[in-house]
Amino acid sequence: MMAEERILIDHQKVKSRKGYHFMKRFFDVVLSIGGLIVLSPIMVIIAYKIKKEDGGPVFYRQVRVGKDGRHFEMYKFRSMVPNADQLLGKLKDQNEVDGAMFKMKHDPRITKIGHFIREHSLDELPQLMNVVKGDMSLVGPRPPLPSEVKQYTNYDKQRLYVTPGCTGLWQATERNNVGFDEMVQLDLCYIKEASLQEDFRIVLKTISIIFKPNGSY
Repeated sequence: MMAEERILIDHQKVKSRKGYHFMKRFFDVVLSIGGLIVLSPIMVIIAYKIKKEDGGPVFYRQVRVGKDGRHFEMYKFRSMVPNADQLLGKLKDQNEVDGAMFKMKHDPRITKIGHFIREHSLDELPQLMNVVKGDMSLVGPRPPLPSEVKQYTNYDKQRLYVTPGCTGLWQATERNNVGFDEMVQLDLCYIKEASLQEDFRIVLKTISIIFKPNGSY
């Protein structure tokens, strides 16, 4: 499915696209603020459901790695039990993807409401606040964990050339149907061919996934 040739990105060329980055940031801010306003009733309902299920925190905060290796705190609706991070060590041997990423289809840490909001990508909505702050963009590679970046090759680190996104080519197409290497390949394809037209296409595709999930877990 994916091309075998390895994609190499010219970092300086990416940084030189100032017009594209300016307009991308403009639309990020406008659309994120608008999204937070329009989606606020849905977010309130999700917050209530999460709190009602087990009384734990509504939001989950986690340190991620952004553009050029900068660390930031990413926000999500909590979809797992409160002590999920402590339980991860016991599940490492059940990882269902290769490479520097953990995925498990029937992860026992996921709550009842968590299954629903993850399936429809609603757990990601608080990241609109990250976009407003400038930590993230609406579209870009998913921000990895610091522990994952430690396992990255120089080739994989090309994902960090741009601001990470709430959604991207990987999430809007293959999602959990491919492994880590294929995810990197998709991200690099996006970085190399990025345009406002492609960004809007990915955003629209992601919105459709809310109503017709593509296998998120």
